[in-house]
Amino acid sequence: MPHGDRGRRVHLDTAGLGRMPAAARAQLTEWTRHEDRHGPYEVDEHVHHVVRPELDARLAALLGAPAGDTVLATGAADAFAALVPRLALGPGDRIWTTPYEGVANLTVLTALRDRARCRLEVVPLRPDGDLDLEWMAAHIDDDVALVSVAHVPAGCGIVTPVEDIGRILAPHRCLYAVDASYAVGQLPVDAGRIGCQLLTGDGWRFLRGPESVGFACLAPELRQALAPCGTGLLAPPEGASVVALNAALAVHEDAGPAGGLAAVVRTAVEETPGAELIAPGRVQCGIVTFRHAEMPAGLLRRALAARGVVVGKTVAQETPLYSPGRKATAAVRVSVHHDNSAWDAARFAEALREALAGRGRHAVPTAVRAAAPAPAAVAGGAVAAPAAGLRAVCAGSVAGAGAAGAVPAAGVPRPRRTAGRRHLALVSAPAPDGTA
Repeated sequence: MPHGDRGRRVHLDTAGLGRMPAAARAQLTEWTRHEDRHGPYEVDEHVHHVVRPELDARLAALLGAPAGDTVLATGAADAFAALVPRLALGPGDRIWTTPYEGVANLTVLTALRDRARCRLEVVPLRPDGDLDLEWMAAHIDDDVALVSVAHVPAGCGIVTPVEDIGRILAPHRCLYAVDASYAVGQLPVDAGRIGCQLLTGDGWRFLRGPESVGFACLAPELRQALAPCGTGLLAPPEGASVVALNAALAVHEDAGPAGGLAAVVRTAVEETPGAELIAPGRVQCGIVTFRHAEMPAGLLRRALAARGVVVGKTVAQETPLYSPGRKATAAVRVSVHHDNSAWDAARFAEALREALAGRGRHAVPTAVRAAAPAPAAVAGGAVAAPAAGLRAVCAGSVAGAGAAGAVPAAGVPRPRRTAGRRHLALVSAPAPDGTA
């Protein structure tokens, strides 16, 4: 590689935070300064009259949805947490999630299970790590009220067949929610083809907007279910962030896939002695996750950063129901974007060799293709007759509804905030006799 390029930093952490295009960064700076000097009202007027019509049209084109179906939020997890608890599920209802569900959404689902005293079931995995669609087709019924699926999870690069799942669920009354945070911007995401009623996403990952701005796409069925409360509970993002996301989407329209670069990165990991690729499923995207037998993920990430290659780290708490292979708690996550080059992938491979020089003497499996199948069903609360369709309850009802007397679910952990961490860690609920 050219000697002069060695000083250039390589950004391979788009799944954590994408690099804003110059135009988006300039807009964020300009309107943040404008708000500081003149107050928020002029920025709000500019966003309302000029930016939002453009942004709604761009989001609609990006997501394959009518412009009126999209709303802005401070992030996908915030949108999910604001909307899903308002659904009035009852003791006869079932909720489906997957082993790849993120911790934020899983926390919301667990709380909803406890409030509604319904059942929370985990769709099992096939031996190769894909979701068992045959199990879903065999067990779907009208008592399944909510199905929550991550299009691409935080901890690995598997691509969930969200459109196939949508076809399975379509004849039934359930609400289908898809978290597209790690998919939108690197994969085609079409809410109409998926057939979901709720699609959430972040603007700061593969869309390369600023932090703390995301969106939700709500189908008419969900809006009707939420009619008593509406969507006003969503916290609006800052005005300058909305302007910058609009500028980022204007550049993103011509973005192409980056699968070829991901394949180069994946090959470099597979050829590294001591490396263990975490790649369940048959279809992978631009996210490559791995760990090393002799070097912790955090230390390896810092070693790569010292060599000018920026990568991310994922921890087990991000997807607590999925535990691939041995009991490691962290892994290195590499994520490529269409603005990365073949040189970037080659530089990663070289930096990885340099960081691990003298290590890798102990062989480990080169790939983790799947975890053990998750439990097919996890019950929580009492069981009663199925509810007749989705209903909605307002915030006051949610706050007043406790989980007293609910039976803890075996295998689905309850949320507990741990000191000194910015995220929730999930731990298994104690057994009735007090044992863990």
